Amino acid sequence: MITLRVAAGGALVLALSISISNAGPCAGAIDAMQARIDAKLEAKAAAGPTAKEGVAAGIGLQPTPQSIAAAEEKLGDISARKVKAIKRGMARARAGDKVGDRRACNKALAAVQRVLGP
Repeated sequence: MITLRVAAGGALVLALSISISNAGPCAGAIDAMQARIDAKLEAKAAAGPTAKEGVAAGIGLQPTPQSIAAAEEKLGDISARKVKAIKRGMARARAGDKVGDRRACNKALAAVQRVLGP
């Protein structure tokens, strides 16, 4: 019984160390920027004009940051160009992070910040 517990504990430690080692050099900065993007979208959605609810709203589905961005774009509150620039910048940041290129990741995040604004 004790051997089983030790083996299970070892497997858990191994799994955690693998997931931690897969995080890139700016994974935390990417997560923080994504949280800022999501928060800004939600704030704009709460303060901006409204539109008719879609069919999904009637069946209890919760909106996602992507669906909020799409709705904001349709209402004209966020330009399609800004949305695309933010998506491209975040993709470049994730690509840089994946290969361990902190400089490329930081450069992409800075570009996203410029588009996103204060």
